[in-house]
Amino acid sequence: MIDARSRYVTDAVSTVGPARLLTMLYDRLLLDLDRGCSALVMGDRLTGASHLQHAQDIVAELMSSLDERVWDGGEQLMAIYRYLFTTLVDAGVQGDSEKVAECRDMVEPLRAAWHAAAQAVSVSAPQTTAATDAHGAGLLGVG
Repeated sequence: MIDARSRYVTDAVSTVGPARLLTMLYDRLLLDLDRGCSALVMGDRLTGASHLQHAQDIVAELMSSLDERVWDGGEQLMAIYRYLFTTLVDAGVQGDSEKVAECRDMVEPLRAAWHAAAQAVSVSAPQTTAATDAHGAGLLGVG
């Protein structure tokens, strides 16, 4: 049976726009990286691997939602996502907290940039409609 918290989270995620969802994914990705790194440092590889698996799932979602054709930086961002995914897999298998910290160092500025972009979009775009480009992607290249 689904508990009330799970239902609330599911409902919250399903009703947000693409910009907010993207920032939520980045926030959770950082949380998973922090938790995974802490667990690995403390010698708890099972818990660390579990958090890193969730982080990999988030990176996979980011990869699948990125339309590289929307903007010039799309290919470079996809390359970063591929690197993150591969490095997180290696870190989980090897129990390497340093690789997780390296990934975190890459994710933090991306998270800040997406939060700034989402804020700019929310200020400039009407709240009742989702602005899309010719490819049908949202303003942040996802959608």
